[in-house]
Amino acid sequence: MIKTNNLTKIYRTDEVETVALNNVNVDVTKGEFVAVMGPSGCGKSTLLNVIGLLDNPTSGEYHFNTQEVSKYTERMRTNMRKSNIGFIFQSFNLIDELTVYENVELPLLYIKMSSAERKKRVNEVLDRMKIAHRAKHFPQQLSGGQQQRVAVARAVITKPKLMLADEPTGNLDSANGEEVMDLLTQLNEEGTTIIMVTHSPSHAEYAHRTIQLFDGHIVTENIKKEFHL
Repeated sequence: MIKTNNLTKIYRTDEVETVALNNVNVDVTKGEFVAVMGPSGCGKSTLLNVIGLLDNPTSGEYHFNTQEVSKYTERMRTNMRKSNIGFIFQSFNLIDELTVYENVELPLLYIKMSSAERKKRVNEVLDRMKIAHRAKHFPQQLSGGQQQRVAVARAVITKPKLMLADEPTGNLDSANGEEVMDLLTQLNEEGTTIIMVTHSPSHAEYAHRTIQLFDGHIVTENIKKEFHL
């Protein structure tokens, strides 16, 4: 599903050149659950941004679903993201002015789904995430765990093939963190490919494989569970 070849990302200013990714080679199979770990500033989020088509690499190749996408324009990346990739962030990234229902519905507006189908899909996902009773509430009226449930609901609403999670439990207590990990595990068992950035060794244990990054390089890969298509 995902294959990178010598992926490099360099950020340049007038005075400084920062190599965020340095010749990174990653293969992720459809249906796999991969954790990415490493110290702050090692390139984890940059790798997720490139894989998620939020940014282009400086050099190297990136194949997503057999298409070479490393030179895609912003419009091409947006179109590819809409129906293929879901995102979960540490800071939830919910829109405070929208209700829970409206936050979850938003991605369906971008893909121009009909009103009736949107209503059906949103209600199904809110029920599944056990947050339907909060549909008319605003994000600031929810606990951190509830906000992350809404963020997961919004991420899965388009039924994406790939889920990217950037520290999805970082702002949660241990109980809510385990709930989110259980949700991700369930999604993975249903066929969603997941790549998760985490600092938590215990949460990395949920993955089939852990990739360790350091200074923009992959330094180790550790297979934790057997993975079968």
